[in-house]
Amino acid sequence: MKVDQKGHTVCIKDTQGDLVSFLMKVTHEYKTFQKHNIIIDIRVHKNLSIKEISGFIPLSRIHKKAKKSFVIVTSDLDHNAVSDKLAVVRSLLEAHDIIEMEEIERDLGF
Repeated sequence: MKVDQKGHTVCIKDTQGDLVSFLMKVTHEYKTFQKHNIIIDIRVHKNLSIKEISGFIPLSRIHKKAKKSFVIVTSDLDHNAVSDKLAVVRSLLEAHDIIEMEEIERDLGF
């Protein structure tokens, strides 16, 4: 797991290639990241299923209740089939753009 922090955003990248243990590790260390917007970079995984991605929903719900953004980056997935409860994009640039838009929405009171 590689963690990069830029301003109010933390990018957490899976470096081991085991999505289940990565999800458990991120969940276990969540308190460390809870005050930042989170980008989960799992582009290393190929052929992910919707069920595997859905494992992040509980973490996403908790984070969004705290008025912070939670975005998953993966390139190998049908993004239209993903639940509306998750923000899933193809690139880090898109993830940063989503976070920026959500920050503006929160500042405006939406």
